[in-house]
Amino acid sequence: MAQILLVEDEAGIASLLRLAMDGSGHELDHAATLAEARSALSTAEPDVIVLDLSLPDGDGIDLCRELRDSSTVPILILTARRSEADRVTGLELGADDYVVKPFSPRELVARIGAVLRRQTWDRTGNHDEQCASEPTHSRRRRATDGPIIRWKGLEIDEHRREVRSHGAPIDLTRTELRLLLTVARHPGVVFSRNQLIELVWDGAFIQDRVVDSVVSRVRRKLGALDDGDPAIRTIHGIGYAFGD
Repeated sequence: MAQILLVEDEAGIASLLRLAMDGSGHELDHAATLAEARSALSTAEPDVIVLDLSLPDGDGIDLCRELRDSSTVPILILTARRSEADRVTGLELGADDYVVKPFSPRELVARIGAVLRRQTWDRTGNHDEQCASEPTHSRRRRATDGPIIRWKGLEIDEHRREVRSHGAPIDLTRTELRLLLTVARHPGVVFSRNQLIELVWDGAFIQDRVVDSVVSRVRRKLGALDDGDPAIRTIHGIGYAFGD
């Protein structure tokens, strides 16, 4: 059973989501303000946070930013803000999905389920669909048969979920790490942006621009490797690939 924290000031939406989740096996807690949410998070961390942005005592984006400084808890933004700029801002801050009001309660429950599945993948590293989603003509042996991937001073420990560049630890968000692992497990395989959206974001509705932004952040954090080339290469007109 998963614990869901809904941060939403509209009581009707909270009631609607409770009804939609009936029988899902998940438990829903409700906070109507940022203060209530911070109080709840001070005592326990839920499995997923569903976060409204327009709250009586502030902007949910601020809470999203705070959480990403200290936590990898999945965040699903639920808001009436529908502009691309708002969507990109939320996802670039580390939100896992973005749902615009008015919304389908059943779809929201399905998206929560998808976020929980991605969370399980983060813990176990298992993602059997990944190889099946690659182009048949370009499938190759995984970068390593063990838990550690090494390439030009870069070391990725899959079991510990740790990344180092020339021995220095690199702090990646959950989404950044998931993207790096997705491409690093298959060196040389070219992933289109649509494939990365399917594999990293579980098919969530996001813009190509968000993929480009996450890749850019990963490159910046990893820095230049032995020959100055980035670990994730841009294949113009197609997508991205790891390594040589």
